[in-house]
Amino acid sequence: MKIWAAIIIVSLSAVSLETGHAAGIEARGDVLIGGIFPIHADIDRKNRSFAPHLQPCVRFEERRLGRALAMINAIEVVNKSPLMTDVNMTLGYRILDSCSDVSTALRAAADFTHQPDCSRAGSTSSCSPPVIAVIGASYSEISIAVARHLTLSMVPQISYSSTAVILSDKSRFPAFMRTIPNDRHQTTAMASLLSTFRWNWVGIVTTDGDYGRSALDHFVTEASERGICVAFKSVLPQSVTSPEINSAISNTAQTILKNPKVQVIVSFAKPTHMMYLYQELQHRVLTSRLNMQSMTRVWVASDSWSTSSSVTGNLTLQDVGHVVGFTFKRGDLTSFSEYLSRLVAAGPGSTGNNSLLREIYRLMNSSREFSDSELMSEAVNRLREHIHANSVFSVEMAVSAIAQAVASICSSRACSTPGTLQPWQVLQVLHSQDFRLRDERFQFDSRGDLNLGYDVTMWRSQGRNIHVHHVVAEYHPNNNTFRYTNHSSTVLFQDLQSITSKCSNSCVPGEFKKTSEGQHTCCYECTNCTENYYSNNTDMDQCLSCDFDTEWSPEGSSSCVPKKRLSFSWQNGFAAVLLAFSALGILLTLLVSALFLHQRDTPVVKAAGGPLSQVILFSLVVSYISATLFVGRPNSFQCKARQVLFGISFTLCVSCILVKTLKILLAFKFDPVQQEVLRRLYKPYLIVTFCVALQAAACICWLVLKSPSNHVTRSPTTLLADCHEGSYLAFGVMLGYIAVLAFVCFVCAFKGRKLPQQYNEARFITFSMLLYLISWLLFVPIYVTTTGVYLPAVEMVVILISNYGILSCHFFPKCYIILFKRQQNTNSAFRKKIYEYSLKTSEAVSESGGSVSRQQSGCSSVSVVAADPFKPAAVTSCRGGTCCTVLHRCSGTRHCLRRSTSM
Repeated sequence: MKIWAAIIIVSLSAVSLETGHAAGIEARGDVLIGGIFPIHADIDRKNRSFAPHLQPCVRFEERRLGRALAMINAIEVVNKSPLMTDVNMTLGYRILDSCSDVSTALRAAADFTHQPDCSRAGSTSSCSPPVIAVIGASYSEISIAVARHLTLSMVPQISYSSTAVILSDKSRFPAFMRTIPNDRHQTTAMASLLSTFRWNWVGIVTTDGDYGRSALDHFVTEASERGICVAFKSVLPQSVTSPEINSAISNTAQTILKNPKVQVIVSFAKPTHMMYLYQELQHRVLTSRLNMQSMTRVWVASDSWSTSSSVTGNLTLQDVGHVVGFTFKRGDLTSFSEYLSRLVAAGPGSTGNNSLLREIYRLMNSSREFSDSELMSEAVNRLREHIHANSVFSVEMAVSAIAQAVASICSSRACSTPGTLQPWQVLQVLHSQDFRLRDERFQFDSRGDLNLGYDVTMWRSQGRNIHVHHVVAEYHPNNNTFRYTNHSSTVLFQDLQSITSKCSNSCVPGEFKKTSEGQHTCCYECTNCTENYYSNNTDMDQCLSCDFDTEWSPEGSSSCVPKKRLSFSWQNGFAAVLLAFSALGILLTLLVSALFLHQRDTPVVKAAGGPLSQVILFSLVVSYISATLFVGRPNSFQCKARQVLFGISFTLCVSCILVKTLKILLAFKFDPVQQEVLRRLYKPYLIVTFCVALQAAACICWLVLKSPSNHVTRSPTTLLADCHEGSYLAFGVMLGYIAVLAFVCFVCAFKGRKLPQQYNEARFITFSMLLYLISWLLFVPIYVTTTGVYLPAVEMVVILISNYGILSCHFFPKCYIILFKRQQNTNSAFRKKIYEYSLKTSEAVSESGGSVSRQQSGCSSVSVVAADPFKPAAVTSCRGGTCCTVLHRCSGTRHCLRRSTSM
């Protein structure tokens, strides 16, 4: 310590209270550059005298002496450069120690602006040249106070490390400038770093001063914009000699240990504060018998202590944790390293005009521990350990800017005479012109700042030694991004990804954050998104809504699922079966039609209705086709066509059957009077046309007024494409009308159920109409209560049942006779059956006591229905060798009219 004690004495000269001037470390020149450096960390405040007095500086810090030497070296380099030799000017300096105290720094500022009365001295050559610019101070609190004083004389002040945002306000500090960015950029960079690693639960340690409060406010603002919450804020007294410092440090350490979830702490404190804090953490961990890992954190260090590895004391990084520091951009240390080497090589014999070196060597000679060369070598080697490229580079830029401004002014006029060059003129040039340093150009912005970004460092340990020079990334403020310097830095930097600093665990996709009232937004519960809502990212504040029309999602979903589109599609197995039955029905109907057309002159076909049977078969084909329209994704045309097509085609079918039923019934059952009346009214094709026309009119009104249309039925998870019937009243009228016709057919056919077998279609008509009525009666409740894909299948099944009922009952028996009972498809066979029916009827009448007369000559009365049921047919019947031809009409009242002819 004797080595540094000697340097301290030289670095801080006494201040003469008698004259009120500060006598510092000075080198003469045509103009002077002032320097304010905090070579000591504090002052001794024990003397509380009311009289003005200097308080001695305490706690020398080695690293701060290097900045003062960097200024001396930079000035000496500039004086030797063509920049100053061309204008025949030399720069001098006056460097004072602020002792990290505002009052001491203000005395230095007053000394810089003091203008001695050179005329009284009698010789202007001995008069000290003016200070045309000041480099410093270090801390923002001191720079603010100094800037207010220097602004009175508009002396330009360039700081190398004061970062408070308030100093960028040119309305209050017009003469202040700096070679570093302001704290707003640093706090933005810190918040971006935390956001990059998703650390959203952090603590803050700062000091109670302009710098600490400003940095705290700006960081909280930047952090909140990125969703980062501050778990606690610890504000420490500005001075470590404050009476409250011990309690503040103790409370801060206790707060850190009580918040284990806060794994990241952002600190804007000074190095001394951090050293005391680490000591207190270690003390509490040991006294509480806790694991040393309990104090391990990620420490995000501001520029105020990011290069001060000595703060950890005897602790290692394994105890402290990771330290990620933000430092200013660094430059080339070659020139300064050579300067330090020259200090060792020159020795006490060559000091030139450097009064600092003369005093250093003088005091070192008083030490007996080392020889002259050993003492100086040891001092410089220790100094090298605390020299950082960023601080040296900032000081060098300040000197270069002032030197080039002076050269620019003095290139056009002589400036060597005191008073010729004014400080405000230098300030004007500093704002308007750029400057060069090592072939790079720099320019102060309108706020007097020089924003070059930051280097991001990570402290690394080698044994018990900690190195802070490892730059892992560069921060670019223009685009707010980090750029890794190399691959190894990428790996090292990404090691921090494993660290979690959150109040609550991240909510995974499918969940959202639910915070309680009064709680930090970063402290929450993860709640599943409800049905039809989703979250597709982590830590979402609320779930997003699905498009209810086309999408859905179950509870706790990370995405929406398209609703399944359903319809009674062609790929459906049941639909395939029904389509197969429809195709089979069409095929059978066409085959029957072809058979009937081929056998159109036979009695069976004639008895089946002749041409009307082809109309019925045609209507069945159309009805089968309409059934197929119930399959597939419906469109507007399909929805309109399927009901109308079925309604009209089946009405045509039932109308023809009704005509057939009336034809047979009238031929066999009505009395002569009724037959004569009905014979005139019986117009088959007119009846069919009339019946179909009524249905067609109803369907047209349905289509015009409220037609069926395709629409989508939306359920929670599906979209069902189906047809809406438009008007269920019209739908009911259409089906009801067919049902009325079918009921009339059923009643009429039931009355004629006992006719001859060849003519007894009445029994089959009765059965088919009964089948139709029952199936459609069942259809109504099933249709009303059924929903979903298979609703069209319900009507399709009923249509197929109706069609197959008519086809099976009306035509299949005839086809069986035509194909397999050909002997029954002859006129003689028909006559025989009719004779048997007539005989049976006559016997029934006789047994019932009727007044029917018989032929006694052996001729029995037999009737054959002609093509026209109202015209008698002649039938020849032979019995016992006698043949008779009889015209026979019988009525329901058992009256009989005969005309006999002997054969």
